[in-house]
Parts: sequence; structure tokens; C-alpha cells
Amino acid sequence: MRILFGLALFALTAQTALAQNEIVATVLDDNGKPVADAVVVAVPADGGIRLPTRRDAVVDQVDKEFTPKVNAILVGTPVIFPNHDNVRHHVYSFSPAKRFELPLYAGVPAQPVVFDTPGVVILGCNIHDWMVGYVYVSESPYFAKTRADGKAVIADVPGKTYIVRVWHPQLEGSEAMTKRTVDLSAKRRVDVEWALKLKPELRMRRSPVGDHSGHY
Repeated sequence: MRILFGLALFALTAQTALAQNEIVATVLDDNGKPVADAVVVAVPADGGIRLPTRRDAVVDQVDKEFTPKVNAILVGTPVIFPNHDNVRHHVYSFSPAKRFELPLYAGVPAQPVVFDTPGVVILGCNIHDWMVGYVYVSESPYFAKTRADGKAVIADVPGKTYIVRVWHPQLEGSEAMTKRTVDLSAKRRVDVEWALKLKPELRMRRSPVGDHSGHY
């Protein structure tokens, strides 16, 4: 009986140790409406980060738009930029976190682009000026992007204290101003909410359909 009790206690302890903690984030605008495509990042307060194996990410080009418009990745991640349009694109970025250029091409470039510095990288197309995309490069593996309902879940988080922040392409003010402290040392789940002030989205007008047909 004692052996069985000991085994049951061991199993319960092991299950508790493996229990996954999570940060549940809700991002709203200053009118209380949910905000999609906000990136929520949790950085351990003690600075202890163990980076997992990196996998390739994809930023597609469909209907002369970057898809997804906002992509969140871990620092050091290679990103592939396939072109699924029937026209060529010229992808580039002048952002300090990653300056690069993929000259006019169709299909899939031979090599991915490695994003090796944390920060926000703004994507553009030298041919189609209205094409704008964003790659958020996180220094921490604990991040998530909000859905249409404004919610994001950062799962599988070790039980410790985190500094959590949020970024969005239209965020007014600095990302640093959104920092919150979240303590998961004694809880399996913590809910955190932001009400962001967003700038109006500026969109360049698309060229008429058929412009540069067969070439770009």
C-alpha cells in the first residue's frame, strides 16, 4: 500500500512539475475594440532565456500583398519569401534590425533571409508601393500574436517572473511604455490586458488591375 501511495504521489508531483503555465493577453484599442496582429512578448525578469531550435518561417506574397501582414519570429530565424503572384516582386527592407534586398523575382528565392537582430523590420516591394509587411523579431521565445478577438496565449512558459510588453504597427508611443510585470511563480495562468492608443492606418492606393501586366 505504501509503495502504491508513493508511486501515486510521485506521479502527481511529476504531473505538477510538467504543468504548463500560460499568459493570456487581451489587447484592445482606446475605444474598447479588440486589436488583431498585436505581438505580445514575455521576457524572463532574471534574463534566463534558453533558445529552442529555430524553424523556418514564411512570409508569402499573394494578390500583391504580404501574407501574413505581421509575422512574429524568434531572433535567428530564417524566413522564406515565396512569390505566389503571377507577377514579379522586389522585396526589401531598410530597417536597422535587418537591411536586405531580394531583387525582382518570381517563385521562391534560393536562400531564406536570416533575421539575426531583435526589433521590427518593415517590408516593402520596390515595384508595388502599397505592399507593406512587418516582421517582429523577438529576443525571447515566449511570444504570441493576437487574433481577431484581440486575444493571444503565450503557452508553455516556465514558472517565474516576466516583463511582458506589446507591439502593434499602429501603436502610438513606444513599445517600452506597454511593459507589465507578470509573476507565474505561484500561478499556472495570469491574465493581462492592454488598452492601446493606435494611429490611423496609412495605406497607399493600389495601382489599377492590369498595370504593368506581364512584367511586374
